[in-house]
Amino acid sequence: MIIAVDGMGGDFAPYAVVEGIVEAVKEQDINIIITGKKELIEAELKKYEYEREKIRILDTREVITTSESPVMALRRKKDSSLVKALQLVKEGKADAAISAGSTGALMSGATLIVGRIKGIERVALAPMIPGKNGAFMIIDTGANVDCKPHYLLQFSLMGKIYFENVLKIKEPSIGLVNIGTEEEKGNELTKNTYKLLKDMNFNFVGNVEPREATNGDVNILVCDGFVGNTILKTYEGVSLNLIHMIKEEIMKSTTSKLAGVFLKPVFKKIKSRLDYSEYGGSAFLGCKGICVKAHGSSNGKAFKNAIKQAVICYDNEVIDKIKFEIEKIYNREE
Repeated sequence: MIIAVDGMGGDFAPYAVVEGIVEAVKEQDINIIITGKKELIEAELKKYEYEREKIRILDTREVITTSESPVMALRRKKDSSLVKALQLVKEGKADAAISAGSTGALMSGATLIVGRIKGIERVALAPMIPGKNGAFMIIDTGANVDCKPHYLLQFSLMGKIYFENVLKIKEPSIGLVNIGTEEEKGNELTKNTYKLLKDMNFNFVGNVEPREATNGDVNILVCDGFVGNTILKTYEGVSLNLIHMIKEEIMKSTTSKLAGVFLKPVFKKIKSRLDYSEYGGSAFLGCKGICVKAHGSSNGKAFKNAIKQAVICYDNEVIDKIKFEIEKIYNREE
């Protein structure tokens, strides 16, 4: 398997990217093409021991930033590290593309350069989130802020295929994010989507309120990108603030400091369960090729696990299985 990695994307590029890549090629039977400024990447690679033939550099001179208009940046910066990585997938020279750069640019590039699977209306960002009783997926978390009911139906199908083939969970539960559990609750989008989902051959459990989402009792939470992104960022913010608040309280007195020493292993386990780097990246489901978005603040460990996500999708033929299921639906309708 060949993976194209945007070497200049993310808050800590290129050193965190290179660190993750080196660790990944030691653990996986893969080859990497890293796109970006050759002199910067080479300087980082010199710090490590690895099989030299497994990592190749494709020199690019431009970088797309998070402050730029995604579509305009893709058009103007043809020699950017992100565009070149996506083109490698489009041309069949790489099996997957990974970036921690601009989410909007990666989503636009995944759609305009790599392309959508025939029949898929919108690609969707589908991260795995740690929950109290297990990890769960939110789809979509920002790729599509304005949705139609059949978009959410397709999101559900793609999430189902991912769970069954990557996570090996048969008939995963699917819930619709809403302001109440009753069928008649919500806006026109959620009410019409509910009708579609309950008529499908899914394990649809109905509406799920956001306060119940983090339990992890429902495998796949479906919503438009505006709602999904709000849930995701609220979850991240609460998790970080909670950890900081606990630390502040522990440091307020000698007694609490002493108690903190004994509870340190417990806090460490909780922090590990909330650690985004364990999941590495989020797949853009619905693309013709594998495209994985790594967190903007990814460290080496997160990049290594983002690469692992791409390998799992490749080994389990997730793209082909989404194509097959979509074709079945449309053939049935015809």
